[in-house]
Amino acid sequence: MSKLNPDELDVLHAYESGELQPVPDLAEFGRLRAAARATAIKDKRVNIRLSSIDLLDLQAKALEQGMPYQTLIASVLHRYASGELADRAPQTSPQPSSSVTS
Repeated sequence: MSKLNPDELDVLHAYESGELQPVPDLAEFGRLRAAARATAIKDKRVNIRLSSIDLLDLQAKALEQGMPYQTLIASVLHRYASGELADRAPQTSPQPSSSVTS
């Protein structure tokens, strides 16, 4: 048997432990494959300006996750655009209660 890389070992362990679920039917498999392909297609280029601090923070997070920082940025933007990431609700400061005496 050939040597497996760490990702392949993870898949093998997940399979052997029963964590992986089979695809129920071919139609579902086709739908999932089409979704994966559509997600993977990157056919547009975007140039954005970031603060140096934000870029350094993104690069550090990408390094922690073992991926290029451009991939991390694209992933975050995709998750936001698809609704996986949401805006935080604005924090409102408590309003002082005013008691009016007659």
